[in-house]
Amino acid sequence: MANRQDGHPKVGALIRARRRQQHMTLMELGEAAEVSVGYLSQVERDHATPSLGTLAQIARALGVGIDYFIASPASHNALTRQSERNRFSLDGSSILYERLGADFPGNQLSSFLMLVPPGYRSETVAHEGEEILFVLEGAITQMLDGEEMIMQAGDSLHFRGNRPHSWSNHTDQPARLLWTGTLALFRSTARPRPVVAKPKTGSDKPVRKKVIPKEKRS
Repeated sequence: MANRQDGHPKVGALIRARRRQQHMTLMELGEAAEVSVGYLSQVERDHATPSLGTLAQIARALGVGIDYFIASPASHNALTRQSERNRFSLDGSSILYERLGADFPGNQLSSFLMLVPPGYRSETVAHEGEEILFVLEGAITQMLDGEEMIMQAGDSLHFRGNRPHSWSNHTDQPARLLWTGTLALFRSTARPRPVVAKPKTGSDKPVRKKVIPKEKRS
């Protein structure tokens, strides 16, 4: 979803509409997505632009995939060509993303090339899964559990997503990063819960339906 000049709603409006459709309050969505209510309110009013990871947390809490908020064609081929890759940015964000990963049953990884302009600073987040950052060009400042690390071209960092982290481009030159993680970004995580019948006696064991052979049926 690059610049929205076609009249389509922005990310904030889509989040708010989906939240109301699910009959969720801002507080309930904030708790489910592990995002502060104040920040979530700013996002819904398009006064703040979430990172891709934070948007994935919000999408998961709302029972949809991140592609609910980002127009992205389905990927049916594992091979991506440099000149043909899907490039997009979030409304209000100056980061340009290139999607590298493909979708197929059971896949766990998401991967993007990120072009980060000078002066960009992300919010601090913590989430499930793990991440790998590899700096291709330029340099960034990475914060992880309160520790500051300067990462330059050729440096990499592999960490669990539940450790509070943020990053910024402290230089006057763009930085190009390769991001790979297990955080589900384009896959919908909403799955119907199986309904298990229970006996009227209150037992916790599921009822097993008895199969009667055809020859014994009356």
